[in-house]
Amino acid sequence: MHTLCARGTMKPEINAAVGFLSRFLRVKGHVNDRQVQTFSQSLQDILAEQYKHHWFPDRPCKGSGYRCIRINHKMDPLVWQAGQRIGLTIQQLYLLLPSELTLWVDPFEVSYRIGEDGSICVLYESQPGVPAGLPASATTGAPSGNSGSVSPMVDSHISCKEELMVLGRTSPSKAYNMMTVSS
Repeated sequence: MHTLCARGTMKPEINAAVGFLSRFLRVKGHVNDRQVQTFSQSLQDILAEQYKHHWFPDRPCKGSGYRCIRINHKMDPLVWQAGQRIGLTIQQLYLLLPSELTLWVDPFEVSYRIGEDGSICVLYESQPGVPAGLPASATTGAPSGNSGSVSPMVDSHISCKEELMVLGRTSPSKAYNMMTVSS
């Protein structure tokens, strides 16, 4: 895929992820507006560069692990790089951001989970072929692979996170509430 095309198609997803992380800095920290703007722009540039060869709108789950932003006992290196650009120490970032955060940035969907067993929530969702900015259909609650014995592989529209919930959990299954946040 051509680099400029890839960057253009990933912009709403990157904006959603960066906006989500930036709000933590604005709300929790002693970070001024200029620093938040610099952090946001830096992280947008870093993510666009990082994802440019790992963005597959025709196969959204491909590369999902590579695009995952993870904060647990280690700070995500891309978030850390953007934090350094505004003078934050790694200790300050740990205080400003959730201590256990997973943020998936995939074509057509940005989701997050706070805590290892937390609910997966959708920050941004769109449909293939729908121009960015138009509202996508809201997630109604249950993942689309949960209607009885239907195999998730049959549903070609299953998201990476739904696949994780249905196929990839090693702990006992739990009820997940999905929430869509639109701007």
